[in-house]
Amino acid sequence: MKNNLVSALPSVKGKYRLEADLSKMCWFGVGGKAEVLFIPNDAEDLAHFLSNVPRSIPINIIGVGSNVVFKDGIIEGVTIRLGRGFNFLNIHDEFEIAFGCAVMDLNLALFAAQHSVAGMEFFSGIPGTMGGALAMNAGAYGGETAEVLLKARGINIRTGVTREFTAADFGFFYRGNSLDKDWIFIDGIAKGRKGEQHLISSSIDEIQSKRSSTQPIRSKTGGSTFKNPSGMKAWELIDKAGCRGFRIGGASISELHCNFLINDGTATSDDIINLIHEVKNRVFSTSGIHLEAELKVIG
Repeated sequence: MKNNLVSALPSVKGKYRLEADLSKMCWFGVGGKAEVLFIPNDAEDLAHFLSNVPRSIPINIIGVGSNVVFKDGIIEGVTIRLGRGFNFLNIHDEFEIAFGCAVMDLNLALFAAQHSVAGMEFFSGIPGTMGGALAMNAGAYGGETAEVLLKARGINIRTGVTREFTAADFGFFYRGNSLDKDWIFIDGIAKGRKGEQHLISSSIDEIQSKRSSTQPIRSKTGGSTFKNPSGMKAWELIDKAGCRGFRIGGASISELHCNFLINDGTATSDDIINLIHEVKNRVFSTSGIHLEAELKVIG
């Protein structure tokens, strides 16, 4: 099966890896294997692949795995992960930073600080890459991606066509955008404002300190599990539902922050997925609120 799949894929400059272990690409440390993992060399390579891959082959897109749970077993089709060719930061214009979508959010914040560009400190509190930030309008500590993005480029998963989007084109809303889901974002430009390096760095240090004291970042965990319902805090609803510390198998709700799940080292992907469903059910039973997951299940 795997040889048949590879023989159907276009020749590329990047790498195909057969049965790649996805648990090593997920912050929870769980999940099965990608039937084929594709790491494109650059945007041209990715566009070529997407233009020529048979439409019947499933395509999954992943970043650093901070907000995904891979199911056990084989994840069919091709899983795409952006590599070094998409990991760059440059000063584009005054207070403007060009970034590749494999860049970690934290690294964008640190790069901005080094160049006295203020307004991007909040990225230091977000686990993940800029590709994910664009896809979900990632935000934290009073800021969100929509506030700083000027434009970005994406490649259509179905056609391989490259398109540039303005921030307005995205139609950003809380933890999402209005574009269809057929785009993989490759790079963009963010704009901040003039700032003083020591003040920007101090703000980042404060965010990092607050994050480490309020979130279980030293455990096998991911980003926030659920989106905040309008005017409410997901963690408070979870706490009121009696779920703090609640466990299924090796997965549990963090005692430190109820909107984070933890793998104690023995959890399976089913443990995590079942825990998500149980928390949603308990919150609905106690509050009538349907929680929407930020974590994405693949497979």
